[in-house]
Amino acid sequence: MGKFAIISIAIAALSVLLGERVLNISKRHLIFREVGNKHLPNCVALKNIEHGSEDITIVGDGLAFISGGLKFPGFPSSGEPGKIYTLDLKDPNLKPVELRMPRNFDLESFNPHGISVYTDPSDGTVYLFVVNHPQFGSQIEIFKYVADGSSLVHIKTIKHELLHSVNDIVAVGVESFYATNDHYFNNNLLKTLEIILLMPWTNVVFYSPKEVKVVSDGYHFANGINMSPDQRYIYVANILNHSVNVLEKKKDNTLTPIKSMPLGSLCDNVEVDPETGDLWLGCHINSKKLFLFDPKDPPGSEVIRIQNILSDEPVVTQVYTDDGNVLMGSSVATVYGGKLLIGTVFHKALCCDLK
Repeated sequence: MGKFAIISIAIAALSVLLGERVLNISKRHLIFREVGNKHLPNCVALKNIEHGSEDITIVGDGLAFISGGLKFPGFPSSGEPGKIYTLDLKDPNLKPVELRMPRNFDLESFNPHGISVYTDPSDGTVYLFVVNHPQFGSQIEIFKYVADGSSLVHIKTIKHELLHSVNDIVAVGVESFYATNDHYFNNNLLKTLEIILLMPWTNVVFYSPKEVKVVSDGYHFANGINMSPDQRYIYVANILNHSVNVLEKKKDNTLTPIKSMPLGSLCDNVEVDPETGDLWLGCHINSKKLFLFDPKDPPGSEVIRIQNILSDEPVVTQVYTDDGNVLMGSSVATVYGGKLLIGTVFHKALCCDLK
């Protein structure tokens, strides 16, 4: 049966699938956990970041790039344009620096989501790839980072029909990347039905100036994406399936499934320790509290670490949890120099000592 036929039947069925009955369909894919607090020592909230730090990525010398100010229906928002920060994790002051955006760029509609950094091996130029949702659309912005001026130079905007609902991105070249689409449809009603009916229709797309193609599909809301240090494997957070998928990258840029790792949590972005290959994930403890936000009963946060994911006996560790009183809606976690950096969808960011 075709996708549109399924949706048509679903719309007709919604009249009898109301309230708790709809939730009963979805409860095996949505998580409603209540957990205690598991904090780390010396956690400090980063200055000047109060309205989200949705994604964070670190380049080799300890420089973190942070996207902030994501606007998403139903989530709290400052109403201001999105921002990109850098943070020098070697600096004990831990003060984020807001990067100056180029004058030829539409800052008013800037709505940054997932980010990725690519360093050109030929000359050391650092390129920042940003998923942007102007007017809740979907496009990719490529910037060149200028360290001396703490600024970004806009290189190009990429739009394509296959990049219609991009969530996250991992750059593999100056103009090439893998990206996740978290919805199949563009219509808001149909997007909602996708989630309610748990349709595994989202995918991963490879983009380069020479070719654009779907390279992996069958995900329940494909979310964060990243790559192993040896560039042989791609990791995708299959958020409503409570898992992370491991795929082998082929010479023609297609992806071959290797394994699906159950996590028991709604994990958002995936970051990879370049030294150990460990995966670090910012996760959502309670989906109801996240999507039906109530400041009196906020969504909590969770950080999960996966060691030896390619082995027969990977180790999954819950590193940090909070009930939402300290940190709401963790979306990303990454490490450098014994420190753990935790970002959120619409709240602040924390930096904690791991030991």
